[in-house]
Amino acid sequence: MDTMRDRFTTTVTRLLDEDPRLALVLAEISRDRLEDAEHRHPDRVINVGIREQLLIGTGAGLALAGLRPIVHTFASFLVERPFEQIKLDFGHQGVGGVLVSAGGSYDWPAGGFTHMSPGDVALLDTLDGWTVHVPGHPDEAETLIRHAVAAGDNKVYVRLSQQSNTEGLAVDGARFLTVREGNGGVVIAVGPMLDAVLAAVEGLDVTVLYASTVRPFDAATLRRAAAKSPHVVIVEPYLEGTSNAAAGAALQSVPHRVLGLGVARRELRRYGDMSEHLAAHGLDPASLRERISAFLPVPASA
Repeated sequence: MDTMRDRFTTTVTRLLDEDPRLALVLAEISRDRLEDAEHRHPDRVINVGIREQLLIGTGAGLALAGLRPIVHTFASFLVERPFEQIKLDFGHQGVGGVLVSAGGSYDWPAGGFTHMSPGDVALLDTLDGWTVHVPGHPDEAETLIRHAVAAGDNKVYVRLSQQSNTEGLAVDGARFLTVREGNGGVVIAVGPMLDAVLAAVEGLDVTVLYASTVRPFDAATLRRAAAKSPHVVIVEPYLEGTSNAAAGAALQSVPHRVLGLGVARRELRRYGDMSEHLAAHGLDPASLRERISAFLPVPASA
């Protein structure tokens, strides 16, 4: 199976052929995978080199000129390093674009902490009007990238990861999907955490919602699911607690409990591999089962 990043490069190459309003801005990362696109559209594929502030500024400038920019690099260099430019060049100037990241929270541990970005979604939460997609499978990545490109002049962040669920679902860029129903609580699995969540809650009487789009937050679906039991666990592949406030706002009219599980704030100073980072942050199925079972008032089935 190809990765989300593989699917991004093939999809954006096709989109550049299909849509003359589309432009792609790179900062070296993935340039080798996009050589065909660069050769076919040298006027709309721009590589600024390792200059991430310029990357964002160029994308916003293209938007001001009437194009729909896709801006791409690793998440830590796309959101964290040039955050001021995102805030001012896109937000303050009132223009839209599509930011597509790679690397996730710890996809490449050997790259060290400079290449890890567990706080990217939380950081974008400080800004107004961003749609955030977190696909859990390459098929979903293609769907959501196409959705983002077609989303008028909106500001959209698509967070890609090496981590993937076994199967893609029919995501629509808006709603949470109900994967299974239960009576003892609600577990929201975000993007590539779905497989681990389903393994963790086997035998538990809980509803599982799948979120591949987390901003705007689908409050209506959560309210319906939590009507039976307003005990909510959110399992996110980035900083723990990122969506707690959004869930709390959705349930503000009823007593409720929310537990956010995700990447811990502590820095892991060993490389390891992605699976070891998942386990260290308590996001492997066994750890998730223990933490979810301790929080929800639902005994395991016999």
